[in-house]
Amino acid sequence: MPNLVLACLIAVIVPILVIATFPISGGHVNPLVTFCAFLLGLVSLSKALIYILAQCLGAILGALALKAVVSSAIESKFSLGGCTVTVVAPGPNGPIITGLGTGQALWLEIICGFVFLFASVWMAFDGRQVRALGRVTVCVIIGIVLGVLVFASTTVTAARGYGGAGFNPARCLGPAVVRGGHLWDGHWVFWVGPGVASVAFVLYVKVIPREHFHEIERVSK
Repeated sequence: MPNLVLACLIAVIVPILVIATFPISGGHVNPLVTFCAFLLGLVSLSKALIYILAQCLGAILGALALKAVVSSAIESKFSLGGCTVTVVAPGPNGPIITGLGTGQALWLEIICGFVFLFASVWMAFDGRQVRALGRVTVCVIIGIVLGVLVFASTTVTAARGYGGAGFNPARCLGPAVVRGGHLWDGHWVFWVGPGVASVAFVLYVKVIPREHFHEIERVSK
């Protein structure tokens, strides 16, 4: 049930954030999306770096704000909303480490990241689909797809200690910087996975025959 609630919240909150930031940055709130847009030539390197820096800074400030308003018990239980591969839990014979291996977590991050780009974000990059469906509809689809993938990644493993695919490296970075500790364990997975997913998606796009390749509209002008 908590996984379902989290997925539903993401499906609602993400579209709101994307719509709210669209006039400023074209809806860039995720390094995964920004890096992919850069590889596709939709944003310049300088703009991509500025976006990613702002995303990371925003995540850190958000984690600081969350730490200031939640109790230490909630902060500890939910790892300040951070991304976890493993956690240390008390056991009958002392602390035990539960979660996923970094290899499995990395593959989940890559697969889920690619599906996220393929099933939703690609619509935002395709000017024809944006015009046909409308910006709000595309943002809602992005939120729904992300929510479904979050639910799937946390449910399919059923591994206590694993927080599911991160999808957003900046979101994982903020709590890790503020809270530290086990949030740094395997943290690289939440950066390398989306990076590989972006490269894989761009390679996929490049093999599409040109006659099937519709106009891509720059998401930030």
